[in-house]
Amino acid sequence: MVEEQVIAIDPGRDKCGVAVVHKTRGVLGREVIKTSEVVLRIAQLLGEYDLAKIVLGNSTSSRTLKRQIEGIQTTDRQIEIALVNEYRSTDEARTRYWCDNPPRGIRRLMPLSMQVPPVPVDDYAAVILAERYFKETSICVIDKQFYK
Repeated sequence: MVEEQVIAIDPGRDKCGVAVVHKTRGVLGREVIKTSEVVLRIAQLLGEYDLAKIVLGNSTSSRTLKRQIEGIQTTDRQIEIALVNEYRSTDEARTRYWCDNPPRGIRRLMPLSMQVPPVPVDDYAAVILAERYFKETSICVIDKQFYK
């Protein structure tokens, strides 16, 4: 069964993007936090949103973080972790950031490809990972129904 909402994590050495994303309602919350604090925050979000599915980017620091997340104890559910390809997710995150926060003043005249967002976009990258997960799992569900 495909979960309707997930916690998505864009792991990094110093900071991680974390987002809670619902399949149809979209982003319920997103934030950038220190990597050293991510496991505690994930445990809080699992309880707060009553979730058991985590989507984790498969690149930087993902193996270490996956082991740490697997150590989180929940009383009633087994935590499932799905790895998602992170390829160019940061580039997509920058584009999404500029859509949500268009440059103002003289900066609006510069091409966006030449600008760097003034804040980390790891939380946007986490949202993109969740969207990739939903897209991948939707295709699988459709295929299974088709072959029944």
